[in-house]
Amino acid sequence: MNGIIGKKIGMTSIFDESGNNLACTVVEAGPCVITQVKSEDTDGYNSLQLGFGEAKVKNTSKALQGHFDKASTAPKRKVMEFRDFDLDRLVVAEGAEPAPKSLGSVLTITDVFQEGDIVNVFGVSKGKGFQGVVKRHNFKGVNDATHGQHNRQRAPGSIGAASYPAKVFKGMRMAGRTGGNRTKITNLEVLKIYPDKNLILIKGAIPGHKGAFVVIEK
Repeated sequence: MNGIIGKKIGMTSIFDESGNNLACTVVEAGPCVITQVKSEDTDGYNSLQLGFGEAKVKNTSKALQGHFDKASTAPKRKVMEFRDFDLDRLVVAEGAEPAPKSLGSVLTITDVFQEGDIVNVFGVSKGKGFQGVVKRHNFKGVNDATHGQHNRQRAPGSIGAASYPAKVFKGMRMAGRTGGNRTKITNLEVLKIYPDKNLILIKGAIPGHKGAFVVIEK
C-alpha cells in the first residue's frame, strides 16, 4: 500500500475541461521523511514508516528523539506506517533516473501520485459531541404536532417491549456521542497536483476538520 501523510487545508472548486464546476478538497501532502524501514527478515513483514510535520524537540520524548536521529531528521508530529510499501511503484518522470529511497530519504507528492489517480483517504471525522437520534441516526421523528403529539418531533420513540424481554437489546440506535471516529472515503479522484506547493486537490469531501492530519493511499 503506497501512500503519503498530509494535512487538510480546506475545500474549493475548480472547472474541468467541459466547464463543469467540481468541488474538491485541498490537502498539503508531504514532503514525508522515511523514519524506519521494516523488512521480512528483521520484523516479519515489509513496511515503511513515514514522518510528516515539524515538532518541537522539547515536546518529543528522548526515545523518539533517538528514533528520528537514526533517520537524520528533525522530530515529526505525525508518524504513520505503510505496510508493503512498494518503492518500485514510485512515479518517475519521463527520461529521469529513479532516485534511490532509503532511511532518511524524502518522499514528495509527485513520487507517489499523479493526476487522475484513484485514491482512498482516511482520517478522524469531526467530533459533534452528544447528539440525539435525529442527527446521529437520521431518524425522521413524528413530524406531526396534531392528535395529542406534544414535543415529539425529535423523540426516539419506543425502545423495547414490556415484561418480555424486559430489557433493551444491544445495538439499539439511541442518542450518544457522535463523530470523532476513524473514517475512510474510497475511490476519490486526484484532480490537480501543485508540486511546488506540495498541494493535491482531491475530488469530493474527506474526513476531518481544517488542519487535521489525513492519510492518502492507493
